[in-house]
Amino acid sequence: MKHGGQLLVECLVALGARKAFGVPGESYLAMLDALHDTGGALDFINCRNEGGAAFMAAAWGKLTGQPGICMVTRGPGATNASIGVHTAMQDSVPMLLFVGQVGTDMRGREAFQELDYRAVFGTMAKWAVEIDDAARIPEILSRAWITATTGRPGPVVIALPEDMLSGPADFPALTHAPVMTAPAPTAEAVAQAQALLAGAQRPLILLGGTSWTDEGRAALQDFAQTSDIPVVAAFRYQDQVDNHSPAFVGEAGVGMPPHVRGLIQNADVILALNIRFGEMTTDAYTLLSVPMPTQKVIHVHASDREIGKVYQPALGIHAGHNAFAQALHPVQGGWADWRADARAAYEASFDAPAQPSPVDMVAVSAHLRDVLPDDFITTNGAGNFTVWPNKFLKYGPKARMLGPQSGAMGYGLPAAIAAKVAYPERCVVCFAGDGDFQMNCQELATAAQYGAQPIVLIVNNGIYGTIRAHQERHYPARVSGTTMINPDFAALARAYGFHGERVATTADFPAAFERALASKTGAVLDLDISPEALTPRQTLSQMRAAAQAAQGKS
Repeated sequence: MKHGGQLLVECLVALGARKAFGVPGESYLAMLDALHDTGGALDFINCRNEGGAAFMAAAWGKLTGQPGICMVTRGPGATNASIGVHTAMQDSVPMLLFVGQVGTDMRGREAFQELDYRAVFGTMAKWAVEIDDAARIPEILSRAWITATTGRPGPVVIALPEDMLSGPADFPALTHAPVMTAPAPTAEAVAQAQALLAGAQRPLILLGGTSWTDEGRAALQDFAQTSDIPVVAAFRYQDQVDNHSPAFVGEAGVGMPPHVRGLIQNADVILALNIRFGEMTTDAYTLLSVPMPTQKVIHVHASDREIGKVYQPALGIHAGHNAFAQALHPVQGGWADWRADARAAYEASFDAPAQPSPVDMVAVSAHLRDVLPDDFITTNGAGNFTVWPNKFLKYGPKARMLGPQSGAMGYGLPAAIAAKVAYPERCVVCFAGDGDFQMNCQELATAAQYGAQPIVLIVNNGIYGTIRAHQERHYPARVSGTTMINPDFAALARAYGFHGERVATTADFPAAFERALASKTGAVLDLDISPEALTPRQTLSQMRAAAQAAQGKS
């Protein structure tokens, strides 16, 4: 007779799960036992920390559109993994976190490593549930899969009591994945949206989120180009639109370019597709007035809970963004200069001065734009260094970018590993700060074990750059807690079986990157970056001087 772990794994295979990321634990031994027999169908990727595993699952969900699977033990395992759950929620990506739980006979006594998972994850995940009866495994997994992937996608946390997993479970497993379609827009809603756009003087399309299909992206791009309407991507979603299109004009996120800020502020009609109006995209909710913006907002989303959550729309449309994009027909108006000026400003944003640094990231980014293949994937965690993949690379229709809307440090390397697991033949480049890299550098071992070794570029300036920038702007010359002494990253990389080298000058980078591309075991390039080169257009000393001058005037 099969046990609960076997039934659960059978259901996951039927749903279409192919990889599971995790750290083994005694609380879910029965599930690990079941995974012994699913090699090639559902493989377990043995990670080094639950936080890294959860990041990998979140990145998998963002990249593939299928729920990323993460398996961890109770208590410490679950709390370590919580960072990935938070990131998956903020990114609106599908994810299933399975957590071992104490036996049902001990629940509520604060047993060893016990947590109340509904309480811990209730406000962090889209749904948190515990399976007490093995007979309900198929039912709850089907619901979890649908919950994670529909509406606004998100993470589901499933607690698994140890005795339920190890006990008998001679029940029918799921046989296939559910077939779900997003709500379609009505003809009247599409006509109303097009009438608002046609009556605009300065229309703007603002898009983001996950679950875009090739057909949806192509239809939206065709509409934008034919209608001559500028397109802005929400924070860290510029890979959802072809950056080479004349309609694409930039990303609304951290370090928002002035022309993008101006576009959002000065637009009179905004078609907002599949976005949740986060803080970064709205510049802390200042670009549109809360709750009634002066801009007429057409908000299209597959989740009715997102429409009107922050801003009252002129027109709210509960519909899938792909279906809506494919229902649009071109509109015409006198805004050609509005779009052309925005595109010119976007192209000009790549022109930054040479950096006061041994390795100049402006030049490095320009080289990468020339040599990266069409289907490259970049990943990053959090820090000032993210400006380079986020603002100085162009993402074509085949390229992807994985960056956390949660601003979580340490996401980049696990995400790059997940990307190499999903697409081993593609070029995956992780951008990491020296602080960011050390949050999860131990996952290099996971990468080596599974042959999923990306190229890692460490933007190494010896400081926590973002926090140092805030310090200099608010408390100039009072440095506290932001300086780091780092290891030899190249030697560390070689210890994990990667190609590793220190890049000391800008001139050395092209050859070093060529060696990285040629390496069969991935590569870590440790780039020598001056702390002065904190941002593309303002040095650390200039930040400090400006802050001191402002304080002197006050």
